[in-house]
Amino acid sequence: MHHLQGSQPPPYALIAMAAAVLALLALWRFLARLRRDRLVADTPEVRIRSAAQGYIKVKGRTQPAGPAPTAAPLSTRPCVWWAYEIAHEERDSRGNRHWHTTDSGSSVEPFALVDDDDARCLVGPVKAEITPTAHNVWYGATSWPMAGPPQSIALLRLGSWRYTERLLDVGARVCVLGEFRSHSETGDLTGSIAAKLHEWKQDQQALLARFDLDHDGRLSDAEWDAARQAAARECQTQTLQSTIVRESVISEPTNGEPFLVAPLSEAALERREKLFAGLYLALGLVGVVVCAWAVGHAA
Repeated sequence: MHHLQGSQPPPYALIAMAAAVLALLALWRFLARLRRDRLVADTPEVRIRSAAQGYIKVKGRTQPAGPAPTAAPLSTRPCVWWAYEIAHEERDSRGNRHWHTTDSGSSVEPFALVDDDDARCLVGPVKAEITPTAHNVWYGATSWPMAGPPQSIALLRLGSWRYTERLLDVGARVCVLGEFRSHSETGDLTGSIAAKLHEWKQDQQALLARFDLDHDGRLSDAEWDAARQAAARECQTQTLQSTIVRESVISEPTNGEPFLVAPLSEAALERREKLFAGLYLALGLVGVVVCAWAVGHAA
């Protein structure tokens, strides 16, 4: 007589727990995206020339900060920002294939943003969420690509190395949200004056010849005050005549606001944020339904 064994019921408790965790994470991401969407929509667009320091939204064309654009490491293509990843296909003990990242990096050099008024500022890309204008993936047989991505889409994947490169092209029209910090101020005048006085003290003879009006071999309080005033005038004159280019910079916000660089219009950027919020909400609701179903069967 054969003993019939019934099939094991699904682990409803584990399913309910996993679905609950998924629902909580998705709903938390939905709330974060919803806050982010409102911040993107409610931050008014400003012109670079009239922007106040703080969190801003600006639009403009990407340009190199220096005389020439940077070259992407894998393809040598000219751009203002790049990020790359090199991965090798490997097999585990069970014969399953997976990709192991062997090298990656992204550029940290600032690039320029020029608006329709030809006003310019710099964008420091460190920790920015950058939507690329080009995203290329190709394959090869060496740990570093021998050439850039093929001009046409390859139907066959040849090689066990995968190269991924994301670029922000020169001249791309982008929308940037970040913290605007002005560097057009005259700088630390007090420190400049102190440095100037220290420089003069190195030549006591010239200092006394210039400011020792009673010729007693030392500077009185009044004479030293006159020296300070002269140093202040010289520092202010040097600042005004300086040819050093001072530019404002948009960089990572200090209060946790999103730092976004996207080749999208303002309306398209808002639609993208709403789409992601909706996807997280839908995923959270699916998790809630699956959790309720599993709890009902486990009871």
